[in-house]
Amino acid sequence: MTPPSTTPSHDVVAVVLAAGLGTRMKSSQPKVLHALCGRPMLAYVLDAWASTEDGATGGRPVVVFSPTVAAIIDVFAEQAVFALQDEPRGTGDAVNAALAIVHAETTEIVVLSGDVPLVTGADLDAVVAARREDDAAIALASVFAADPAHLGRVVRGEFGTVERIVEASDASPDELAASETNAGIYVFDADWLRRRIGALTPSISTGELYLTDLVRLARDDGRIVSAVAFEDDGRFDGINDRSQLAAAEWTMRVRLNEAHMRNGVTMRDPSTVYLDWTVDLGADVTLEPNVILRGATSVGDGSVIGAGSQLIDSTVGAGARVWASIIESSVVEDEATVGPFSHLRPGSVVGRGAEVGNFAELKNSRLGAGSKQHHMSYLGDAQVGERVNIGAGAITANYDGSTKHPTTIGDEAFIGVDTMIVAPRVIGKGARTGAGAVVTRDVPAGKLAVGVPARIREPRAKPSPDASDPPGGETG
Repeated sequence: MTPPSTTPSHDVVAVVLAAGLGTRMKSSQPKVLHALCGRPMLAYVLDAWASTEDGATGGRPVVVFSPTVAAIIDVFAEQAVFALQDEPRGTGDAVNAALAIVHAETTEIVVLSGDVPLVTGADLDAVVAARREDDAAIALASVFAADPAHLGRVVRGEFGTVERIVEASDASPDELAASETNAGIYVFDADWLRRRIGALTPSISTGELYLTDLVRLARDDGRIVSAVAFEDDGRFDGINDRSQLAAAEWTMRVRLNEAHMRNGVTMRDPSTVYLDWTVDLGADVTLEPNVILRGATSVGDGSVIGAGSQLIDSTVGAGARVWASIIESSVVEDEATVGPFSHLRPGSVVGRGAEVGNFAELKNSRLGAGSKQHHMSYLGDAQVGERVNIGAGAITANYDGSTKHPTTIGDEAFIGVDTMIVAPRVIGKGARTGAGAVVTRDVPAGKLAVGVPARIREPRAKPSPDASDPPGGETG
């Protein structure tokens, strides 16, 4: 993708710094593409800007990238425009690269980092409002940190004015004793920024241009620098390694779970429920402990997802039950049940009111409405009609070593215990198979298949209530 020569004209433009290598992540993936609750961390930053008063009506933000993280362009091409920073020469140089494509009529520039996914639109609005109220050259976010450690300090003058930001390594003992730290979010008077960013000089120790040095330049010009102090609750913390990623995801998960509970979802133990941001939950859904819901998963009203279940890109209808099972890219329709300890592989559908019991597996198969597959059975590439019983241990042998073959089972068929259906096969409506049958030919509607290999017979008449079990030996 070739970056545009200029952004559309908007009064306020956000610049998101995402060119860093992220070496402490020890990953081949760009840092800002690492996920929290199923979404890249940069997505949350862009969403925060989009939720602000200016972002909601303005243009797309400018994301500064470097050649080593160019993969972010493909992911966010619809949400941002991109400015290239050829080499990592610091935050000042990154903003200068963004200015090259920011429209000349832009009056304010908001700068934030792509690795602070917990920041909110309200936070950004507060800093923008402070700059406007004071007509400041710069407004910045600060945090009174409980443990400032190596964070840059906000240095104030005699009357409380912000004078400069000093790195911890360059700070005096008195400055280190202060706990007000730079949170890394800035709002600039765009005209002033364009005039003065060229005055930044490289750091003696690193050769980089630091955006924070603009605070000193603004004070030298007699301009106001405003600081909005926020609570030290971690939402401005940048993510630099996997430990910080896990901590941020925990916070994001708490936010997400609380939002769902406020909307009518019951979580027996929210600390053990893991949801992606894209998951949709209906009213009166119950999530038991140790539930994981990923991707484009939705759960309908009144359904229960039992302990130990994992659903990925799947749909569960209303009033359904899933117990300790794994469901991938599949559909469980209204009032159906799955589990415990069953596996729905991609492309499977459990019809309305159907029952998949313990230790059952479906792959690219449909179990029709009201049908039952209760015990230790496998359906692969099968289309099963309505009100069908699949006996314990029954399987469709769908793979011949080179090709997958389909099986079709008609409505009201009865598949006996340990039946092996060697695909491709059609079992007709109301047909039955006996226990242990190996079905190598189609079974016509209403017929009975028994033996190895199975032979086709007329079904026996229904036994009287006190008669012995029929030859199928079926179990539901």
